Parts: sequence; structure tokens; C-alpha cells
Amino acid sequence: MKNVKIPNHLGIIMDGNGRWAENKGKKRSQGHLEGSKTLKKIINYGFKKGINVISVFAFSTENFKRSKEEVDYLMNLFVKIFKTEFKQLKSNNIKVIFSGKKENLPKNVVNTIKQIENETKENNNKIFNICLNYGGKQEIIDTTKKICEKYKNEEIDINDINENLFNKNLYKEIPQIDFVIRTSGEMRISNFMIWQLAYAEMYFPKVYWPDFNEIELDKALEEYTKRDRRFGGINYETKNN
Repeated sequence: MKNVKIPNHLGIIMDGNGRWAENKGKKRSQGHLEGSKTLKKIINYGFKKGINVISVFAFSTENFKRSKEEVDYLMNLFVKIFKTEFKQLKSNNIKVIFSGKKENLPKNVVNTIKQIENETKENNNKIFNICLNYGGKQEIIDTTKKICEKYKNEEIDINDINENLFNKNLYKEIPQIDFVIRTSGEMRISNFMIWQLAYAEMYFPKVYWPDFNEIELDKALEEYTKRDRRFGGINYETKNN
């Protein structure tokens, strides 16, 4: 397809690692490892295509309900990936940020997060946002508390509270998501960036995340190109058709 539209901010819910592994008679950990390889490929390809911000759902607050073995493996995998792949992101002038709560995260994960954010904070080419120990409802609650504190301390007036102020007090101030992809065929957002997804186009390919490659991303972008984003308005070119 010619003239493919490229979203400014792409959100990805990386689903299906465990099922991918189980279908192949492998341990779930192998699925997560393969999924991390897919993430590297898709992030690099997405930025080259012209996407400016990519947010990925790496680990939700609810994921702590999984077995200790799986949670521990994921935490160790995060640190390993951050340390090995971080240099490339840094050299490409990518700003790496993390959305979520640091509570309950192992100390080595928290230290790695602080290091990466600090060392890339001045980068201004693209933004890679990793949602780790993240929940969309909790982000809205925490943002509301932060704004209430500012009102209580007389830093703001009640009439100052609007969408713009709310955006500025989220975990990270980044653009609204234009397009979200959830792999594996499940058609739900599972508490992922609820506020930021208000007007996002959604795409649910049936492929598991480890099998989601550059060709699959191109298919997704072709689908995004077909979407008519009206933001509650009317496309005046087609309203009378």
C-alpha cells in the first residue's frame, strides 16, 4: 500500500509468549525469551518506519499473581535485556522511560531503571516507554492524588484542572496513543494506558507475540492507514456518501 500512515505513538500489548511456548512443548520462560528478541526487532523497525513514541506493556501490576518462578525469571530477564540492549538505544539517541510503580520491584530492577532513565534523559530522537509494574486504573488514581495534593497546597486553583494538567501529572508526560496492537487475538486492553488510549485505533492480530515480525507490523500499519480517525467529528469528504 502506498502512502502508509505512520502513528506518532504506538502502543503494544505483547501477548501470547506463554501460549507460544506451550504450543511448542517448551517452558513458558522460553516464550518470554523469544518475546524479548521480538521486542528488539520491532522497536528498531518501528523507529526506522518513523514512529516517534513506542509504549510496550512489559509487566502489569496483576502479573505478580503468576508463579514466583515465572515472576523471578521475568525480573531477571528485564535486567539482562536492559543491560545488553540499552547501549544501542542510547547510541541511537533514544530516550528510555518507565511507566509504573517501583514498589514490589526487586532492587536490581529499580537500580537498572534509574540508571537507564538518567543516562538517556537528554536524548531527543525517539521515546521508548516501558510499562513495568503498571496498571492504567492505578495511574489515574495516582495522578488524581497528585493533583489533589497540589490543590491542597494551593499550588493550583480548582479551575486549573483540565486535560492538559492531568496529562502533565501522569507517570510520564507523553503524547496520546494513536494506534495500539495486542497480539495473540485477545480483544481487550487489560488495563493498559487507559487515559492515553481514549482515541486510539485498535488492532488485534491472532499471531502470538514471539511470531510478530516486521511483516506483521507492516500489515498492522496498512490497517491503520485504512482507519478514519474522526475524534468524535465527521469526515466531511465522506459524510454525504
